[in-house]
Amino acid sequence: MTEFPETRATLLAGVKARENREAWEDFLLTYRPVIYRMARRRGLQDADAQDAVQNILVRVSAAIADYEPQPGTKFRHWLRRVARNAILSALSRGPKDAAVGGTAADEQLQRQPEQDDASRELAHEHRREQFHRAAAVVRSDVNTETWQAFELTVVQGLSCEDAAKTIGKSVGTVYAARSRIIKRLREQLDRMQELN
Repeated sequence: MTEFPETRATLLAGVKARENREAWEDFLLTYRPVIYRMARRRGLQDADAQDAVQNILVRVSAAIADYEPQPGTKFRHWLRRVARNAILSALSRGPKDAAVGGTAADEQLQRQPEQDDASRELAHEHRREQFHRAAAVVRSDVNTETWQAFELTVVQGLSCEDAAKTIGKSVGTVYAARSRIIKRLREQLDRMQELN
């Protein structure tokens, strides 16, 4: 089973020290989009998902100073549980004027993935967020045509021949650019993992 990634000990220590704004910004940058997408996938509308994310982050902020992992548990497990419970709570709440007795809310709750699915979902969202962060770093370091060759072939799925025609370069240039970007993305992701 894929687990929600480890939270860096230095990040956790920084977040526990409430005055460390840099650690909180890093924490928010890493986890806010992951939790938001998880809430959206589970069926919350944008505003409700934003509220759920805010609720989760408030809970984390209030409890983090006293957080001490129990034997066999880790911060990622606690965060996953807090996120899942808050999202399920948001799904089970309805508007104050909602009709009573319908089965739509019950059906929605029954369709929610079990905890193992939530772990996989959080892990997937975390990997996706890490990729976007790595891509932003690599993209800022390469020229536009090199990135475009990568994007056309890898992201959009064009053949190297079609990409070469689109950007007016040789097929060999497109192959080389794509290869360089993939290598740099892997290196950047490895560096990010080392920080975890």
